[in-house]
Amino acid sequence: MHSPAPASATSRRRTGLTLALLSAVAFGGSGTAAKPLIEAGLTSMQVVWLRMALSALVLLPVAVRHRDLPRRRPGLLIGFGLIGVALVQGCYFFAISRIPVGVALLIEYLGPALLLGYVRFVQRRRVSRAATVGAVTTMAGLALVVEFWNGLGGLDPIGVASALGAACAMVGYFILSEKSGGEQAEPVGQAAPSEQADPIDPIGMTAYGLIVGALVLLPIARPWETHWSLLGQDASMGGTRVPALLLLGWVVLIATVLAYLTGVASVSRLSAPVAGVLACLEAVVATVLAWVLLGEHLTLPQIIGGLLVLTGACVAQTATPAGPGPAVPEPLPGVSVPASEPSGWRPRSGSRR
Repeated sequence: MHSPAPASATSRRRTGLTLALLSAVAFGGSGTAAKPLIEAGLTSMQVVWLRMALSALVLLPVAVRHRDLPRRRPGLLIGFGLIGVALVQGCYFFAISRIPVGVALLIEYLGPALLLGYVRFVQRRRVSRAATVGAVTTMAGLALVVEFWNGLGGLDPIGVASALGAACAMVGYFILSEKSGGEQAEPVGQAAPSEQADPIDPIGMTAYGLIVGALVLLPIARPWETHWSLLGQDASMGGTRVPALLLLGWVVLIATVLAYLTGVASVSRLSAPVAGVLACLEAVVATVLAWVLLGEHLTLPQIIGGLLVLTGACVAQTATPAGPGPAVPEPLPGVSVPASEPSGWRPRSGSRR
């Protein structure tokens, strides 16, 4: 009699791939749905605040279920909400109000390369050769995306700077995500894993991150000054009139709640390298949707540059440790850790728009 294990593993992997693809598509549509709201009269900060506040409201039962998190890891939740949620999304939404959605997200994918720079020059840890190649490839692709030889190709400098800010904040997202893992194999003579901090449920962390992010942006977004009547009107999406409430529902329910739920569910069924590669599809989806629905066309150099950015980001996120000795999990993408040191967990991949 044959064991059902292989079939079960195949089914689990197939489900994980489906969920990861759904998550990438859902995340990729956030900018395309949000930009018409911004052009209709809402500020970028008001849109991102509405996204956070309403998504936090939907995920409130999750926050209640994990109500011990603020007591266990208050600093981590505040840092994640401030950097990994408010700063990443705030910079990205402000960027798309001034430059094309696809360009903004491709610039943000400089994050994995910046992360490697942080690890190499700040933490002074060795990175693999493949990861370095991935970072260089990303930088080269970025140069094509912004068309540096032509004065940023007519792109708004403030918008580009804001997208770069989102890339820098993305580094904080990765680092804080790693710290939430808690699943570390300690060397002999140190505390056992059971004595380490318990890992944080990623959905619980997301719920509290959205709550913190909404509170942080409250004085900046000033929702009390929002022209709420705009939400009862139509917004223009590439010349087509679409109800503003429908777009807001897309941003909240599809591009945030569904995207996070399916993304987290996929990570538990796939390896980190596979999840990292599939997360890069988010930028492809965002670019295609913006092209089709918003009429934001990219030039040939920008398309080539975008492919290089995504290729470099995937390589940087999935590179294996360099050097002799047994392979160990990497605490950060492309970072080589000696076998005698504790190995960590890979951060959740993707920019998470």
